[in-house]
Amino acid sequence: MVALKELLPLDAIRLDVSAPNWAKAVRASGDLLVSTGTATDGYTAEMIANVAENGPYIVLAPGFAFAHARPSPAVLRTGMSWVRLAEPVEFGHETNDPVTLVVALAATDSGSHTDAMATLARLLADPETSRALAEARTPEEVWALVTGEDAAQARNAAATAVTAAPAETPAAGGAEREAADPPARSGGDRHTILTVCGNGLGTSLFLKNTLEQVLERWGWSSFVTVEATDTISAKGKASEAAAILTSGEIARTLGDVGTPVRVVENFTDTGEVDRVLRETYEV
Repeated sequence: MVALKELLPLDAIRLDVSAPNWAKAVRASGDLLVSTGTATDGYTAEMIANVAENGPYIVLAPGFAFAHARPSPAVLRTGMSWVRLAEPVEFGHETNDPVTLVVALAATDSGSHTDAMATLARLLADPETSRALAEARTPEEVWALVTGEDAAQARNAAATAVTAAPAETPAAGGAEREAADPPARSGGDRHTILTVCGNGLGTSLFLKNTLEQVLERWGWSSFVTVEATDTISAKGKASEAAAILTSGEIARTLGDVGTPVRVVENFTDTGEVDRVLRETYEV
């Protein structure tokens, strides 16, 4: 597994960036992917088009947007960038606007970065770490908080090649209640819950991670399988799923798929996901 420090080089971190609107904010994150040799300008255009076509579902937690698009020839290697904005920017999200942090991901495939997403989600869901990241004065301080490494090593790490995925992640915060009895299974089959985003490789992984945390705390991990997927695949798999968890924008895109679709506003909040899971299973 590739460490998060290898996916996010120091040179891909910028603080106090001015952006007049959401498209410019995404472009700033894409420019860093280009400057670090992770992707071409074409990928930046794809990230902007993703929001234009699918809505601001990439704003997956208050103040945080996770810019990405599908793997494409415009991606040169898997990597990330980090842009903290000088002034908050509206993306058009009903509950999570305005955005102050844009993290961009360029991935060569749909699986190599899953552990990295888990690590990032866990960091951003921790109130103390999130506050420290918001108050960090230099890219070196951000890099140290994200990687857990001494900031003095950041410049050396930034010189190494960026590749694929990192370590374990999720999310969290919120009160949890006593776990419910596990769902009934016919013939010993596991239940499946789909977490869905426009491309199936970015925001849906954050939600998958958070849901798996809740299932583990409930003792349901052996009863429920969580699969992160995109909107097109979700429509085909809906009949086999117990439920679909997604954003409001993607829920509207999916429409009626014959399976309960539950909206989650904050993809990193275990308290909210706990509540949604209880509503789904009526426990």
